[in-house]
This record gives sequence, C-alpha cells and structure tokens, in this order.
Amino acid sequence: MKHFKNLLEKINPLTQRLGAGVNPAHHIKRLRAGMNWGSVRNFLNKAMVVSGIVLATLVLVGAGFYSGNKYGSNTPKNIVISGVSNMEAGVKKDADFNIFWQAWDMLKSNHIKGADLKDQDMIYGAVEGLINSVDDPHTVFFKPDDSQKFVEDIQGEFGGIGAELGIKDDFIVVIAPLEDTPASRGGIKAGDKILEVDGKPLLKADVNAAVKKIRGEIGTTVVLTILSNGDKAPHDISLVRGTISIPTLKWEIKNDNIAYVQLFSFNEKAPYLFYKTALAIMLGDMKGMVLDLRNNPGGYLEVAVNLGGWFFEKGALIVSEKFRSGEEIKYTSNGTGAFKDMPIVVLVNKGSASASEILAGALRDNRNIKLIGETTYGKGTVQDMEALKDGSQIKMTIAKWVMPSGYIIEQNGLKPDIEVKITEKDIEAKKDPQLERALEEVQKMISENAK
Repeated sequence: MKHFKNLLEKINPLTQRLGAGVNPAHHIKRLRAGMNWGSVRNFLNKAMVVSGIVLATLVLVGAGFYSGNKYGSNTPKNIVISGVSNMEAGVKKDADFNIFWQAWDMLKSNHIKGADLKDQDMIYGAVEGLINSVDDPHTVFFKPDDSQKFVEDIQGEFGGIGAELGIKDDFIVVIAPLEDTPASRGGIKAGDKILEVDGKPLLKADVNAAVKKIRGEIGTTVVLTILSNGDKAPHDISLVRGTISIPTLKWEIKNDNIAYVQLFSFNEKAPYLFYKTALAIMLGDMKGMVLDLRNNPGGYLEVAVNLGGWFFEKGALIVSEKFRSGEEIKYTSNGTGAFKDMPIVVLVNKGSASASEILAGALRDNRNIKLIGETTYGKGTVQDMEALKDGSQIKMTIAKWVMPSGYIIEQNGLKPDIEVKITEKDIEAKKDPQLERALEEVQKMISENAK
C-alpha cells in the first residue's frame, strides 16, 4: 500500500488510472468517450511498471466505456465493403449504395440550402445515420471538436451544473446529480427527464448535444424544463453554471461503532482515499459499515475491482465481460479482504450506475449483503472507443457486464433487498429513511455477532 500511495503521489492524477485489483492476465485499460487520443498515446508510451505488472491502458465504466488498446491508425488504409452494389460487380447484393449518392446529389442540387452545404458536414451526418441505425443509445459518433468536453470531464473540473446524463426510454435523463453542485443544490434528482434547455426542446435523445446546450460560461444561468417521476406536468429549474469539482469520498462514524462511507465516484482518486479511510476504520475499531453508493454514476472498472478487494477473499469473481464472439474476461479480487467478515449493507438508488452496480451486485452475489433503497439505473454494457483518421470517434457497444450469479445489469438494474423510498416530505424535513434503515440492519448484525 505504501508503494501504491507513493505512486499515486508521483504520477499526474489527471492521466493515471490505477486498478490494483484487476487480474493481471486481463489488465486492459479503457477510456471514456472524447479523449484526446494523441495525448493518450504519448502517455501510454510511458508505460508504468508496478509490482512487475506493466500498466499500459485503463478502464472506465461510468459511463461504461471500453477503449482497450485500439486507437485507430495515422496511416490511411483501404476498407473493403462487401454486399453493397455499385462497389463490386457480378456479385448479388443486399444493399444498393448508389442511393446514397443519389440522395447526396439531390440535396446539393435541389435543396434550398444546397449551395451552402459543406461536404464534410454531410459525411458526418451520414456517419451519424449509420450509428443511429444500430438503435443503441450507448453507440455514439463524436466529431473531432467534441473530444475537449471529455478531456475537461476526466480532469475533474469544468463549467456546468454537475449532473451525469444518460438516455432512457428515448429521453435525456439525469443519472445522478453530483454532490454539492448547482444540480444537487437546485433540486435536480436522479431519474428527472430534461425536456428543454433555455426553452429549446431536446428533439432527439443525444446526450452529447444536450451537454453542449447545458454548459456555458461560469456564472451564467441555464433554465432546464424538467419532468420528474410521478409528476403530470413539467416544471422549470434555473441553475447558475459553476466550476464542477467531482467529489470522491467522505466518511463518518454513526452510532459509535458503524462506519458510514459515502462513495461519490469511482475515479482515479478513489483507491487511495478508500485506503486511507480503511485504515481509519480499522484503527477506530468499527464493528460494521454502511457503504453508500446512491447517486454514484460510476467511473473506472479497475477502481470497482480494486475496492472489491477490501471486501472479498482473494480470487473471488467480481464481474465478467462477455463479448459477441462468446469470449469472456473475468475480473477477480486481488486485495487484502480486510472487511470480508465485517457486517455491511449497501445503499443504492436510481442514480447508482455502472461501476456502482458492479460493486453492489458483487457484494450481494458473493456475500449475500443486503441492498437498501431503490432499483439502480441499469447500465451494464461495455463501449469501445475507436478513433477515425480525422480525429472523430465512434463509441460502440461491444460487450455486456455479467454478475457472478449470471445476472445482467443492462436495462434491469439491481432491485434492492429492502425497498425504502425517500419522499418530498423527507427531503424537506432533512430526513434520510434509507440511511436510518441501513443503520438498523447493520446494528442487528453487530448484535448477532456479539452473541
């Protein structure tokens, strides 16, 4: 752990993504959408060696992205497309590519704005059409200038409202408002649908486009038209954009002997911060723990696996990654197991997604640990980030996460063992019935162990 701490202190925290718990045989890294791949390649050329393991790439689930070691090529290459007519002769075709050029010519020749159409914009539009034909909200095309948004996100500070967004039922929805941000302070809740931004409708479920509209100069106001769960009519919420610092973890002692740990993100800071917290918990002789993953939208897979090492025996299966080919990669615990016998419950809600669901699901599958709260978001697929030759990128779904029990998270989420909802009255009265129930359950287990 000392070596791990020293490494974290020496390496640039904005680029280093450490996952100590990943099975070395499958230590693959993955990155979020929109990364500046030139910078990434420069970083990867300086591969880190830790305890004999070469760390050459990294993993992120938060939004569940997988980018492996495929960064595209700087050298153009010929691509052969088969089964499309007007490109090969003498072979039966399933599709006629000529209609693409017909449509192109019609638009350029006859559309009222045809003379102003830029060829490159039309190409990008065509690629977006290809992506949309897959009918997968997690498969997305990014133009070259969209990468900066992710660079800002990954560095941990940016201007905005502080909410993780996703797509559900063809709506832009809030996965989770981040702790102590304009979104959380302004009353934005997990599951809220965003219908309009500054009076302009979000005409299609495009997270990237929504984020562009919501972001703006720090200190300016953005008005979101929100439809909350259970409401019959939408309402407006005005938020002042601010600098968003993504929080990671905080903890406190409850009932004299229970550690209450709130994990807000599975980011690069989490392993070391949890390590420091774990030492304090052990030195404080805590008898139980409530792990709060509510409104945690996820982060790096490696971090989820790393933290799982504190709760499981070495070698315990945490999650598997299943590909179209049938290939499966298993991620197992490789930690100390310091809390493997401690009474624990986990708090979850609609804002718990991706890495949060992986850790919570593994705790339940491997140790029968109770989940308390509400059904989680249900994000359980893996996206591969591929760079095209002009710097644009395609993020596409290539695999799904499978829990140790065989359960599929995607679109299903994790149903709590004990469902407890928080009402508007609870919020107004600053009550947290979910936490209260969790503390009761942990106290019961501590009492039973003392007999």
